[in-house]
Amino acid sequence: MRASEAEDLVRPLLWIGFDGKIPPPETVKLIHRGVSGVILFVRNVGTRDQTRALIHELKSIAPGPLLLSVDQEGGRVTRLNEGFERFPSLREIGGKSPAEVREIGRRLGAQVRDAGFDIDLAPVVDVDSNPANPVIGERSFSRDPAVVAELGAAMIAGLETELAACAKHFPGHGDTDKDSHHDLPRLAHALERLRACELVPFKAAVKAGVSCVMTTHVVFDALDPGVAATMSAPAIGLLRGEVGFDGVCVSDCLEMKAISEHFGSGKAAARAVGAGVDALLVCHTHEAQHEVIESLAAAVVDGRIAESRVHEARARLAALATRHARPI
Repeated sequence: MRASEAEDLVRPLLWIGFDGKIPPPETVKLIHRGVSGVILFVRNVGTRDQTRALIHELKSIAPGPLLLSVDQEGGRVTRLNEGFERFPSLREIGGKSPAEVREIGRRLGAQVRDAGFDIDLAPVVDVDSNPANPVIGERSFSRDPAVVAELGAAMIAGLETELAACAKHFPGHGDTDKDSHHDLPRLAHALERLRACELVPFKAAVKAGVSCVMTTHVVFDALDPGVAATMSAPAIGLLRGEVGFDGVCVSDCLEMKAISEHFGSGKAAARAVGAGVDALLVCHTHEAQHEVIESLAAAVVDGRIAESRVHEARARLAALATRHARPI
């Protein structure tokens, strides 16, 4: 297979972001050439009508279904603001009943869907087990894994009546004392501890029918010493096997410093897809997006990634689009 053919094969595995409210030429080109998803942030959106218009423009460029996603969790992680209902943090609703949380999820999902999105990259189902955690905290329902599992499943059930939900950050970012946006966290917990705490909400999320699961850039010594979970075959194998998930596995952004400064975005992308990740978030720069495409293509050409693995990922993404991607 030639490099250009390999690039065409792997390009749908990317979900990209861009700066500003007008998609730049490089973003337009990548969408036209077949990336399967776009993620929007505060920097991209305005009012509901402006957001809808931007999403319509992006989808009109694509040769096929294009999945639009956003991190609309509630609390401090809220991308849609002007004219949108404000939702409390998960910690604030952690004392509510599952029925109440399901209804909150339905309302949240309806609002995000009405703005034109296909996927809400929520909820966080990490367990808030470390008070010193700089990135999870109030984004979690509780310090009790059973509560996170019950309420996370309820939130997912509500969201999934409107659009695709995404449980994050697998296998669990709740007990770290570093933020993977800036550092590479490491957890030394035994597998028995992961099963008793971190994995409990993800199993509940799968049973609730969650469409996507996002990986975390955290090293788990019990699974794969020295290797971030996003790039780890044992970690993704745990998700597919013991946790029982067969939907779209999406990486957290490969431009986060836990990945870019320790492994390199391109090399990490190839290892992630080889490990079993289906969609790769590359949220910021065209340089990183092209680096990832070229790295994936080179890995297919030289056999480090089997073509069958890419086709498997593309099939999962196509099934997600069939179910959730709103037409123009």
